[in-house]
Amino acid sequence: MIKVATFDFDGTLTRHDSLWMFMRFSQGKTKLAAGLALFAPVYLLYRAGGMSNHRAKEVFFSLFFKGWTLQKFDGYCRLFSESMEKNIRREVMDMLLEHRDRGDMVFIVSASFENWIKPWAETLGIEVLATQADVDVNGKLTGKLKSPNCYGAEKVKRLEAVLPDRKEYYIYAYGNSRGDREMIDYADEGRYV
Repeated sequence: MIKVATFDFDGTLTRHDSLWMFMRFSQGKTKLAAGLALFAPVYLLYRAGGMSNHRAKEVFFSLFFKGWTLQKFDGYCRLFSESMEKNIRREVMDMLLEHRDRGDMVFIVSASFENWIKPWAETLGIEVLATQADVDVNGKLTGKLKSPNCYGAEKVKRLEAVLPDRKEYYIYAYGNSRGDREMIDYADEGRYV
């Protein structure tokens, strides 16, 4: 049986939500504050159950990044990923490295965008299943998500896509929030950290 370890990123591997850290890094405080004021009604609608997590994330992403070239966005993401180490929770990182070093397949499964997780994860030889940004034919971000937001049940769907025969795998899952519940329930051994 093949052993697989899945780790949520934000709040599990990291101390803080990387989306908010990336927003401050890429937008600056003033632009971020102005954008958040515009986003506030959408957030309230989402919290009241009037909008899906996926759609709220698209509105948020569009507000700040629609029209950016993928090259510009990825450039910011790469620079941001270089500072990721100071936000990593050492005790969880040690668990990830232990799984990797004993030969388990290791995945980071996250609702954050793959663009800033992958550069960091690739240095460790770790695969990433995360939210993807949609890009038009001119190489510009459309503000939409290319794939469903990798949150909740979508985390399990992503795992099933890369590990189709469930009975061949023994899965460990690590998470910290409501968005990780389905992944933890799907695992043979799930743990909130």
